[in-house]
Amino acid sequence: MSRRTISLVAVMSIAAAACGGDEATSVADEPDTITLVAYDSFPASDAENPLHIALAEFTTQTGISVEILIAGDTGTMLSKATLTAGNPEGDVMWGIDSTFLSRGIEAEIFEPYVAAGVADLPVEFTQLVPNGEATPVDFGDVCVNYDIAALDAAGIDPPSSLADLAQPRYAGQLAVQNPATSSPGLAFLLATIAEFGDDGWEDYWQSLRDNDVEIVDSWTQAYYESFSWAGGSRPLVVSYGSSPPFEVLFAAEPLDASPTGVVESTCFRQIEFAGVLRGTEAPQAARLLVDFLITERFQREVPMNLFVFPVNQAVVLADEFVRYATIPDDPLGLDPAAIEESRSDWIDRWTAVAAG
Repeated sequence: MSRRTISLVAVMSIAAAACGGDEATSVADEPDTITLVAYDSFPASDAENPLHIALAEFTTQTGISVEILIAGDTGTMLSKATLTAGNPEGDVMWGIDSTFLSRGIEAEIFEPYVAAGVADLPVEFTQLVPNGEATPVDFGDVCVNYDIAALDAAGIDPPSSLADLAQPRYAGQLAVQNPATSSPGLAFLLATIAEFGDDGWEDYWQSLRDNDVEIVDSWTQAYYESFSWAGGSRPLVVSYGSSPPFEVLFAAEPLDASPTGVVESTCFRQIEFAGVLRGTEAPQAARLLVDFLITERFQREVPMNLFVFPVNQAVVLADEFVRYATIPDDPLGLDPAAIEESRSDWIDRWTAVAAG
């Protein structure tokens, strides 16, 4: 029996378990290679990266190769997917988060699919997609991070709240992302709405503008160009509660403490999703990949490579990740229905303040 024949048998067996035997027979007629569309912090093709090693195991099991297409920040990725809905650039998308999810569902970029294993995931993740509109794959928190040494050198204590960021002592210190183009930027805007209410957040943003906040288009720009720890001039930046362990693990010299900290009271919870892109030429193979993305085998690589938390509770987190990451007990949040109803209005109102 040839490898190709073995692979097809494996594909059909796995698909039969997930989708039922009648649908599985079509896998043999689909392309051998599918494309996973992902945001720009997902590692591009690298045979030595643990995420890609896991995907190579998926290929060994199924005969289906996976190529990665990096589509920019989450907001940019979603915009491209919306423009190509029904005729997608790839087959599966990774990384659309709960602040953008309703926009993607409304644009019908996904083919609904209830992945094998979804029933075992915590309801706090699956309740946002009750009809299989997409599949939860990870979660994390967008929070204000700070450069410990830079603040110490300036004789400034770290802020302890969102309100603190508007104080004169933090003038010219903060870099944030545009919520119209950036997922963490939108999450930070939503955090301020959750904190100050719909009748107070615009005044808060005006106070940030008066305090010389820097607004850039993407997380990459804010963290790697503006943030002082990465060589910029601003010791405060909107990033993630899981950014500190990244700095420890990838430091040029060994560190026994993180050089960056997190303002826990500023954190806003995000859940990220994957989904089969509507119009894919390989729908059964795409479904198999979505199934694989929530298995323990793939999920165990997510924390140390994407610096978010896995949704699969069978994963045992590395000690460094637990020690240095921040998981707030009571993160800021908003009802997804409220986000869906008001997102465009909030962004328009934010733009008016930011451009004022």
